[in-house]
Amino acid sequence: MNKAFVKESDGEDDDDVPALPALPKGTRNYMTPAGHTRLRDEWTQLMNVERPSVVQIVSWAASNGDRSENGDYLYGKKRLREIDRRLRFLTKRLEIAEVVDPALQPNRDQVFFGATVVYMDRAGDEHTVTIVGIDEAEPLQGRISWVSPVARALTKAREGETVTLRTPAGIEELEILEVHYPD
Repeated sequence: MNKAFVKESDGEDDDDVPALPALPKGTRNYMTPAGHTRLRDEWTQLMNVERPSVVQIVSWAASNGDRSENGDYLYGKKRLREIDRRLRFLTKRLEIAEVVDPALQPNRDQVFFGATVVYMDRAGDEHTVTIVGIDEAEPLQGRISWVSPVARALTKAREGETVTLRTPAGIEELEILEVHYPD
């Protein structure tokens, strides 16, 4: 049966595979100014530099004749699909972005979006995390998403308070040692 009549993919063009985690339903895409700038710069780089370069290569390769065994053409088309997929993703994320500047937070003794928090776990280990947007999260660098369990447990707490974190391993108490925001 012709592929046009069935809803199957050959795996090359999976447009619905997100590059980053999806936003929870009914939430806003909060982002720091730096995170928003980073996504906007990536979109600009892809649209104005990389995509035109790849289009030029594909055009040149297509003019060489037989496309079935033309590596430049095949790779270029694949790279073009990847770039277009990423551009669509970035466009959607930037359209719904709500930029929140943590430096303007009036309640600087309380944990909200953009706060850097130092806390101690049950084992006595200190951890430092910054609560950022989903698209900015880098857990290994201490940048956690505002929808993560740790961030949700810390949100609205103040220095010196103890909060409860529910994990698959059980309930853990976290003592907040320090809260600060960028200037």
